Amino acid sequence: MTGKTMSGIRVGIALAGAVAVAAPALAQNEQFIPNLVYRTGAYAPNGVPFANGIADYYRLINERDGGINGVKIVFEECDTGYATDRGVECYERLKGKGPTGAAYVIPLSTGITFALTEKTTVDKIPIISMGYGRSESRDGSVFQWNFPLLGTYWTAADIILQHIAKKEGGFDKLKGKKIALVYHDSPYGKEPIALLQKRAQMHGFETLFLPVTHPGVEQKATWLQIRQNRPDYVLLWGWGVMNSTAIKEAVAVGYPREKMYGVWWSGAEPDVRPAEDGAKGYNSAALQHTAGQFKLHEDLKKYLYDKGLGAAKWEETGEILYVRGLINAMLGVEAIRTAQERFGKKPLTGEQVRWGLENLDISADRIKQLGFEGELRPIKVSCADHEGTRTGRIQTWDGKKWNIASDWLTSDDSVIAPMVKEAAAKYAAEKKLTPGCLVTN
Repeated sequence: MTGKTMSGIRVGIALAGAVAVAAPALAQNEQFIPNLVYRTGAYAPNGVPFANGIADYYRLINERDGGINGVKIVFEECDTGYATDRGVECYERLKGKGPTGAAYVIPLSTGITFALTEKTTVDKIPIISMGYGRSESRDGSVFQWNFPLLGTYWTAADIILQHIAKKEGGFDKLKGKKIALVYHDSPYGKEPIALLQKRAQMHGFETLFLPVTHPGVEQKATWLQIRQNRPDYVLLWGWGVMNSTAIKEAVAVGYPREKMYGVWWSGAEPDVRPAEDGAKGYNSAALQHTAGQFKLHEDLKKYLYDKGLGAAKWEETGEILYVRGLINAMLGVEAIRTAQERFGKKPLTGEQVRWGLENLDISADRIKQLGFEGELRPIKVSCADHEGTRTGRIQTWDGKKWNIASDWLTSDDSVIAPMVKEAAAKYAAEKKLTPGCLVTN
């Protein structure tokens, strides 16, 4: 990966509206949150808007509310370039900062999530891997510090297959069809394979698995295989430049974009715009939300953008990955708020915030109060379920914008839950773990 590791980019501090380049000395009444980001390297077009959304939400909480129940948020970015080794370096550098250490860590990389899983267990710092990470990590009795909130990759793959089956007239109509997976050759890209194999066994469709080497700019051989095999559908599990390259190559070999379905990390504006009109008709899963501004943006404009404090350009604040950053930060803040009700309105340890995540219960009314109405459905987390909800939708690119193209879909737990149980038990045996729910005093 290219790009130097950078820390201290856009650090929120207690002084209203101030931005520092070097991390400030932390006051005792401040909650420190590290931000593992990638504003550099091959994946920067997708990493930047996500990082901006997170930064803006933390700033909004400080500017509008004076912090979380009076506790100011201090955050520091460290640029990983999407490289796992740099992600580990960033985590080690930032985990001990602040009066109580890191509240939680957001890796924004399945590879980094894999690498940090054992470390955070020792350090007692929770991982929020919203919409990514190990699919079996929803089992909180084994993965006590991992929180794949809103959806795992098995959930995503199942929602896409349900949508395809519905279009075909039922799962029984998939028998004899061929479904290809074009995937980033990394832990991230390999995640849906187990679910696709399970469904293929159940319903009699063929699978074709085609790995693409990082960063994904060379795919001609992959799409020649697509042209030769002519699968009925292509699922795309890409990231960054790999996604737009895949769509361009589909155009080149004449594969219909209407038959392509990306995961929710292959369904943002940077993925389709470079292909111009060639992307029209392309579909992706939506991690509940789609693009567009909503109620929260009124406060973002009033408290940040009208004052020149926003991290992005205003016209970019309705884009999918920016919105996803907002949602990710909101879930973290609400976990801290939940934990404060038990442990006191003060800076909390990662162990205490883990309790807040495991007891997160965001109702429809609370979603409305937070300004996210229409973007999210209620989420309730427990020891047995660190995912919290398994619903999503399909969206389609019309050449200019994303449009929701399905009803709400819920992954089938009669299929997924046994897979989770088996995989989590295998992990526990390998790591010599005794499964059980953590008790936080």
